Amino acid sequence: MRQFLLSILFALAFTGPTQAEQDPIQNVISDQIAAFLADDFETAFEYASPSIRSIFGTARRFGEMVRNGYPMVYRPSEVTMLEQTREAGQAEQRVMMRDAEGRLHLLAYGMIETANGWQINGVRILRAPELGV
Repeated sequence: MRQFLLSILFALAFTGPTQAEQDPIQNVISDQIAAFLADDFETAFEYASPSIRSIFGTARRFGEMVRNGYPMVYRPSEVTMLEQTREAGQAEQRVMMRDAEGRLHLLAYGMIETANGWQINGVRILRAPELGV
């Protein structure tokens, strides 16, 4: 009986949603990164806010901007969601990303809540914390 209960607890521990799966803001960011990794700029563009979409006009132009200006977002080797703040229909999600060369980058995703759910309204590159040995 004990073995049976332990196996059920073990199964539940590994089938439940992770924190990112529970958080709609983190889901949007993760889904957009997955779209970039697949070179699916059309899908990545859908996660951008209406103002960002109006600035770039097309998914192709948006994808080129990300590929050239945010290579750590375009091809991260590691993504870690950090702290999040929310206020009056807006949020900021900090994300630590490791690029293909192994460098760490700290980014702040500006998020807005729209009729279509949370959307990315901009990304700022912040100064990454110094790492000591």
